[in-house]
Amino acid sequence: MPKTVAVIGTRGYPSYYGGFETAVRKIAPFLAGRGWDVNVYCRPGSTKDDDAARDPRVRTTTTPGLESKSLSTLSFGLTSVLHCLREKPDVALVMNVANGFWLPLLKLRGIPTVVNVDGIEWERAKWNGFAKLVFKLGARLTARFGTLLVSDAVEIQRRWKVDFGRESVFIPYGGDVPVPLEVVPGLTRDSYVLMVARFVPENTVSEFFQAVEKIAGEHPVVIVGSSGYGGSFDEDAKTLSARHPNVTWLGHLSDDNKLLSLWQHAGVYFHGHSVGGTNPALVQAMACGAPVVARRTAYNSEVLGAPEHLVPADPAAIADALRHMLSDAGLRVKARQANRERAILHYNWEDVCSSYERALVAAVGPSRKPASRLTVGNAA
Repeated sequence: MPKTVAVIGTRGYPSYYGGFETAVRKIAPFLAGRGWDVNVYCRPGSTKDDDAARDPRVRTTTTPGLESKSLSTLSFGLTSVLHCLREKPDVALVMNVANGFWLPLLKLRGIPTVVNVDGIEWERAKWNGFAKLVFKLGARLTARFGTLLVSDAVEIQRRWKVDFGRESVFIPYGGDVPVPLEVVPGLTRDSYVLMVARFVPENTVSEFFQAVEKIAGEHPVVIVGSSGYGGSFDEDAKTLSARHPNVTWLGHLSDDNKLLSLWQHAGVYFHGHSVGGTNPALVQAMACGAPVVARRTAYNSEVLGAPEHLVPADPAAIADALRHMLSDAGLRVKARQANRERAILHYNWEDVCSSYERALVAAVGPSRKPASRLTVGNAA
């Protein structure tokens, strides 16, 4: 059985930036506990050695790169891969199809790869034409050179089969059911609207902010997130919180317990992500028992499994759905229970991490198991 794995394509370990980082915070310690030598490649300043969540069994290696919106993934991916070529682990877990450009190097070195293809990046509104072209080409190279591909949603799995002719393993993200937590000071349980998202257009940020203008006089609203680079959405969030006493903008949160408490006690959580597959924030909100109103997409429908709580990307429709959830205590109780049970059954980290280990072993083994036998979860 292989014993060494390099993790390439995230900001590091432990990091709290996004979905990839969430997954690695779970997968890396799990593999270390199973006897793997795990080395996670990091960007400078993205992790803290004294982080209480850090597992000392997980090694980290920091490599240089260009910290910019358009070049960071490519540049840090390249330096990580070059270092990995020298170490030559048994297998590499690669996050993000932008790193598809460097997969031929790993293949030439004889390092098999398991690649999480993420969402359909070239359809994200935040990228300009050149960036979209880079992601599309990276996806084509991933389809050609990746040893085994991982899709975090059945719909993503379907798209890769149709668009690139590649089979992939379905492994979603997981969620943790937290212990009962105290309500964040200043808030009242079951009374506030919550949004947790990176501030990019495809997360329905603008439409949600317009909906907030319609409901802020009636209900408290808590906004968690930022663009990471500043910009108009950050300014809009700042203006909303300044103009409406009921609106609180917390920016980016790295305090897991505070975030879990916000989900656990929310009256309704709005999830506006539209392009990715199984979104970690949605799964975690469900595991916390948050009543959810989500943007109507194939991905959110697959995860939430409750079409009556899906809405179009329209400010008036969003505001109406949020008001409806907050006005019906029985509906909130029903939604809390259904979401928590669905998360436990279909989206738990133990199954997710075990499936990643099976995928890594399969990528190395001379007789790879069929993808269907590695699939975890059930989106039905």
